Order: sequence, then C-alpha cells, then structure tokens
Amino acid sequence: MNQNKFIQETRSLFMIILVAFLLKVTLIEAYIVPTGSMEKTIMIGDFLIGNRFVYGMRTPDWIGIPYTDIGFDIPYFRFPKYREPKQSDIIIFKYPRDPHVKYVKRCVAEPGDTLEIRNRKVFINGNEFELPEHGRFILPITASQQKDQNIFMGKGNKDNFANTIIPKKGDRIPIEPETALLVMQLMLMDNHELTLKNSDGEYHFTMRDPSDLYRRKGTYDVFDEYYPNGNLLNPWSKHMPRGELFFDGQPVMNLQEYEVEQNYYWAMGDNRDNSLDSRFWGFVPENYILGEALFAYMSLNLDTWIPRFNRIGTIIR
Repeated sequence: MNQNKFIQETRSLFMIILVAFLLKVTLIEAYIVPTGSMEKTIMIGDFLIGNRFVYGMRTPDWIGIPYTDIGFDIPYFRFPKYREPKQSDIIIFKYPRDPHVKYVKRCVAEPGDTLEIRNRKVFINGNEFELPEHGRFILPITASQQKDQNIFMGKGNKDNFANTIIPKKGDRIPIEPETALLVMQLMLMDNHELTLKNSDGEYHFTMRDPSDLYRRKGTYDVFDEYYPNGNLLNPWSKHMPRGELFFDGQPVMNLQEYEVEQNYYWAMGDNRDNSLDSRFWGFVPENYILGEALFAYMSLNLDTWIPRFNRIGTIIR
C-alpha cells in the first residue's frame, strides 16, 4: 500500500468515526439494557436506539476517557426541542445519583403533576395510570403501614407512596424544616453549590451516592471521600456534622424560598417489583434526559450470548 492510499484510507476512517460520534451525541442515543426493570417491555440484553432530536439535541457536556470517571464537565448547548417528554414516553436519562450511568424507564408523571401510589395503583392528578401492557408485579403486595427506609423522602414503600407534587420550572418552595431535604436536592440538581461550614472545615454536598458508585466501581475507596472520613455529604445522609449551610456562598438562613429552575419528571420501571426508580431516588431533572427509546436493533440472551432474532426491530412502547 503506497503512502497516499494509506493517508486516504486513514482520512476516510477518521471521517466515518467522526460522523458516527456526531450522530451519537446529537441525533441517536444508543443504550444496552443491563437489568430487568422494564421487562417484558424491554428485555435484558436489548440494544436500544433512542431519538435525541425529539427532546432537543445537545452537545457533549463531558470530555474524558470512556467507561471511567477520568475527565471533566464542559458547557453544553441544547438545540430547540420538538416536544417535551410526556407521560408514557420511555426515556433514556442520566441517573441522578451517578450521572455516568444511564437508565431507561417509563415517564409516569410530568412537571406540576400530583402523584400518589395506593396498593400498587398509581394515581396522577387523581386519575389512575394504568399498568402498561407488558407491566408486571413479581412479589407480594407491601402493606401501607410498612415503611421502607430506602424510599425517597421516607414517603412509604414501593406499593404505597404518599401524595407528591412533581416540581416544575418557576415553582417557589418555602425553605423550612419540612421542605429542607427536597429543596437541597433541587438546588444541587439545578447546578448550585451547597456547602456546610464549621470549625473543622468545609463540607460539600453532592447528589452522587457512594453506594451507587460502589455498585459501579466495586471498590470501597469511594466511601472514604464521604463524611466522616472525607468532606462530601449527601442531603439524605443519616449522619451529618453540625454547622452553617451555604447556598452559592450565601447563608441559607437568609433565604425564605427557592425558585425551581428546570422541569422535573417521575420515572418508573414496568417491572414494578424489580426497578430502582423514582420511588427510591426521586425526580429526573430535565437536563439529564437524553432521548426517547425507539426500537431494539439487536438483542442478546446474556446468559447464552445467543441473539434473540425475534426482538430485532421491536418497537418500544
């Protein structure tokens, strides 16, 4: 192969890679399903194509080494959207407690909606949201009086969730003891800085949960960065040092209310008893939504690595 031909082929390969990358970060969201939270709507081992265009294409917001945390955030731009995410859409989004992980769930409630779960039945604004066609339960129902400490805001259990309003842009939430946990999380997801200062130093709040980081990385070292060994805190931390709380450098005690800066959504898996979803970690911020799941372009049985040919081309709905 002469030098000119090598240069031409290298250039062509580079252009193919560049086009594929541009499609990946603008029009198409590719996602491999690792869990059964959406079965039987979506199967473990499905390779999904998502539409980024429908909710507004966006430029990359992080540059680094793929499949690692080595990198840095960069400003991003979102193009005009075709429409907002709506109830029943199956959305692909960054997991709020570990943005390096992508989730796919069904949008159940939109900004401003009121949600309640009673004996497994989901009610949105007082109307029942029917279980999707392939939705299912695999465990006995949990009694309403049985509390689960892992449930978001301590609002009940997976089958019974107390009345909750989904935040929307422009909402003004009074800052008081009853709303403190909610407001702190919204502040962080709206990209504000929350710190706690005392005589021992300064602690920084983050939505990244060490338990989720451990689940992905498999190393206990992640816990060393969090209080009491490190200087990181989660708003829901059971043990927290005493001190004064600051919002973007200003004392929180000087604020009377917080104005929500973006829309939020509520997402749940169709496989309700096997889904780590909004019932456990809360709202999906609009700026974390990547696209709408469209179809499976490939599917593998991850136990046998045999393709499921009957799943190829399956429309996701």
